[in-house]
Amino acid sequence: MKELIDLSNLPKHIAVIMDGNGRWAQNQGAARIFGHRNAIKAVREVTEGCADLGVSYLTLYAFSTENWARPEYEVRALMELLVQSIANELPTMMKNQVKLDTIGDTESLPRSCQSQLREAIEATRANTGLNLILALGYSGKWDIAQATRKLAQEVKNGTLDPLDIDEKLIASYLSTKERPEVDLMLRTGGDHRISNFLLWQLAYSELYFYEDLFWPDFRREHLYEAILSYQNRERRFGKTGEQIKANSAK
Repeated sequence: MKELIDLSNLPKHIAVIMDGNGRWAQNQGAARIFGHRNAIKAVREVTEGCADLGVSYLTLYAFSTENWARPEYEVRALMELLVQSIANELPTMMKNQVKLDTIGDTESLPRSCQSQLREAIEATRANTGLNLILALGYSGKWDIAQATRKLAQEVKNGTLDPLDIDEKLIASYLSTKERPEVDLMLRTGGDHRISNFLLWQLAYSELYFYEDLFWPDFRREHLYEAILSYQNRERRFGKTGEQIKANSAK
């Protein structure tokens, strides 16, 4: 399937809602955390797959603000797994030139997680390959709210005229600033919703939902499947198909 992909028409930024870990485990008669542990291979598959193709940005929805409401034992296990996984995967990230970063309220994470993240981000800072972004303690509404507070404070301080606030300025205050908007969003698990993920940045994204695939079973072929679907779509951004064709012919 990989050989069918047009490398000149890759999505620059892919985002993934990694859904179905708990249900995958329950289907096997195991605890939900068993699914989270078995999801590491899927993370490796999508990361290495994107890096190999030449995708520039990959954002993974690793832990939402709403996830704090899950049972305490599951949250604690997830945090421990996050620390362990980052430490284990760092040598591979260095080898593949993957540059790690985060978005979200990472200060809400346990100190051990914050420390491990800072070390990994610093270690990979000079890498020149795929930009891997973990959304942790993140939600789209949180992101827009924190940007709005900063803008409101500048207006209050007299350093910003409300009439100067436009889409470009708002985007520069989001946690995803300096990164392109999402071209392709993938979701496993069978649900057809974006679950408070990158609300601003998904405005004109192509969405791809896997009907019968839980995240632990995700492999590179599933990434290729979504990219091929993306390449067969016409992205109009509010214009007509005729306008798009005319512009591409110039």
